Amino acid sequence: MKRGDVFSATRWWSVVSKEFLQLRRDRITFAMIVGIPIIQLTLFGYAINSDPKHLLTALLVHDHSEFTRTFIEGMKASDYFDVVGELPDEQTGRALLARGKVQFILNIPPDFTRLMLRGEHPSMLLEADATDPAATSNAIAAGLQLPQSVVTKDLKGPLAGLAGGKAPFDVSLHRLYNPEGITQYNIVPGLMGLILSLTLVMMTGLAITRERERGTMENLLAMPIRPIEVMSGKIIPYIFIGLIQITIIMLASRLMFHVPFQGSVLMLYCAALFFIAANLTVGISLSSLAQNQLQAMQLTMFYFLPNILLSGFMFPFQGMPTWARFIGEAVPLTHFNRLVRGILLKGNGWADLWTDIWPIGIFTVLVMFVALRFYRRTLD
Repeated sequence: MKRGDVFSATRWWSVVSKEFLQLRRDRITFAMIVGIPIIQLTLFGYAINSDPKHLLTALLVHDHSEFTRTFIEGMKASDYFDVVGELPDEQTGRALLARGKVQFILNIPPDFTRLMLRGEHPSMLLEADATDPAATSNAIAAGLQLPQSVVTKDLKGPLAGLAGGKAPFDVSLHRLYNPEGITQYNIVPGLMGLILSLTLVMMTGLAITRERERGTMENLLAMPIRPIEVMSGKIIPYIFIGLIQITIIMLASRLMFHVPFQGSVLMLYCAALFFIAANLTVGISLSSLAQNQLQAMQLTMFYFLPNILLSGFMFPFQGMPTWARFIGEAVPLTHFNRLVRGILLKGNGWADLWTDIWPIGIFTVLVMFVALRFYRRTLD
């Protein structure tokens, strides 16, 4: 038996030491080892909440009495409703619901108190944005139970006769945009942004690192070409890939899952172009920062994790704490989810979409600046 065929603890330890040395020098891999568990523990431990409370609620009150005031105070005390003020008319309320500025509108009709005292059993109207059934289901259940609190507090003395048995009024629920509470109507449009984020960032994240590893980067560096020309030239082909993916998902959502399409196809493609551009600039930025394809993949995971957890795709956005919503607002997937669901389920127009389009545009410009800043004009 040759000497080299015998297991050597010295040689084995040399290999182990070499691997530890390479891990120490690879800062991105070290960040993955330490950062991913910390990020997941923080997000799942503090940011994720499947029972959202303090949902924004607007009032349309045509009858001010002690009974209606008690009901509104009961909504506030339940912690599920955060009353933000009264509305001038129903059109304003519908516009706020369409733009996602409020999740509920309580409409108290005229002569509500008089009809209740006469025993005619009137109803309040609670309108809910039901595009995400999981986000509003517990709040809806709490709102439907509130009439009993009015009975307990206010119907005493001469009015005690109205307190027997069933409550003298009820709350009529109107689930807007998704009246049957079908989860596919919320999940399938969200998958559109999720798939685009994953595929486009990953593919473009490997673009420049692939050139560097294959040795073809020298040709680009030798050419009289500006960084912005390199970046935009690599992005353009992937725009068409993104549009093809959008088309496939749209056809599948309509033909397989029967998701309603209330808005304009042109608006959806325009919103998708903004989102595709944002993801492509992220991928190019990551490829400029990474030394190799492995690092590019690792950076993609760092970017993708907060996107999927803080964008409102998997968990209700309003259930997150303030700091998590602040981070989520900086993520383009959050705004694209609102755009797609608004177009498909609510039929939103340009005026309603603008509030989520401009953040994606600003994000794209800032990330492109980072990509140009770190673009390496040499192989060092």
